[in-house]
Amino acid sequence: MAWRGYFVKWTKTECINSVSTVSRGSRFTLHPQQRCGFRKEARKPETWKRDRGVPKETGPPPSEAGNAVVPRKAVPPKTGPPPPGSAPIRRGKLFKPFMFTIGFTGCSFGAAAILQYESLKSRVKTARDEAEAEKNGKASQDMTYWHNWWNQLTDFQKQVILLLSFVDDFWSSLTEGQQMATGIIAVNAVVLCCWRIPSMQRSMVKYFTANPASKTRCLPMLLSTFSHYSIIHMAANMYVLWTFSSSIVSLLGKEQFLAVYLSAGVISTMVSYVCKTSTGRLHPSLGASGAIMMVLAAVCTKMPEAKLGIILLPMVSFTAGNALKAIVAIDAAGLIMGWRLFDHAAHLGGALFGVWYVAYGHKLMWRKREPLVKAWHSMRSQAPGGRGRPGGSGSDGGRPGPV
Repeated sequence: MAWRGYFVKWTKTECINSVSTVSRGSRFTLHPQQRCGFRKEARKPETWKRDRGVPKETGPPPSEAGNAVVPRKAVPPKTGPPPPGSAPIRRGKLFKPFMFTIGFTGCSFGAAAILQYESLKSRVKTARDEAEAEKNGKASQDMTYWHNWWNQLTDFQKQVILLLSFVDDFWSSLTEGQQMATGIIAVNAVVLCCWRIPSMQRSMVKYFTANPASKTRCLPMLLSTFSHYSIIHMAANMYVLWTFSSSIVSLLGKEQFLAVYLSAGVISTMVSYVCKTSTGRLHPSLGASGAIMMVLAAVCTKMPEAKLGIILLPMVSFTAGNALKAIVAIDAAGLIMGWRLFDHAAHLGGALFGVWYVAYGHKLMWRKREPLVKAWHSMRSQAPGGRGRPGGSGSDGGRPGPV
């Protein structure tokens, strides 16, 4: 009996020590907020369904057993085709960009026709004033006036004027196409610098990248034409623009080229929107590649026998027609295969628009600007102080198109 009493006493002592140890350890590990004198009430455990994330109902209480509803088995989501109402929603998202494309293209060509009329009118007026000045003998008086004015300037002012004169001479030595290309390159360079400003990143992504999934879809169609994030991307596009600028401007003229260039940028982005929406690859894009492809396609279509080369391989030469066919084939293969290195849909849209405009669009759009120019001429003639010859500005509304 002595060993039995000793065993019972030893067992009780071990149990008390183990309980105190567990409670002492749990006091600091499970509820650390007890240091402040408060004890958080433990939440009741809930089991969650893995498939839908809804807590399981373990059963109603006994008092509500009569009103309990047996939960139904979760229905797996359908993996079939989307409902019929989802397709019109996607097409509805492209309605505003489509209307913006039509409206902007029409407005750009109308503004170009009016700008050409004003430019021609200004040239005629300048030539007439110079002829009258020579007839009245004011040229010698003007030379005397400017000679006296030059002698009154300081050395620093003379140096500044000489520098501006050098810049003006350099600008005058450029062709009209190179002057237009210089302006476009300057705008692209400014946008490239804006991409390097951290505080403007959100605005640049919103307005200077084209994405059909974005809330702002219309304005980026135009602004993304002047947007480049990579210096190499911008240098490649601007080099092609500078190379073909003289040819395209000699074919279309400054005003018509500007209208076609801006319209090509918007139209190529619209084609990209359609392809991205149809394939579900809704990723943003930027760059002037669509408008550059229009320039390249227009020149190659108008002069298919012209010889072209590669800057790094001067010994290799090919015709412009073959170059256009190869570029279109590569972009078509990239669009079909789903390559994501470039926006091949925008490239194809710009190239096809350039081919169509040189072949048919010039006759359908630019040569029918005469009613608009006559209406503008009559409005200018009726304005206070406006002068103009009756009968409009000619049958062609200004300088005839070179194409």
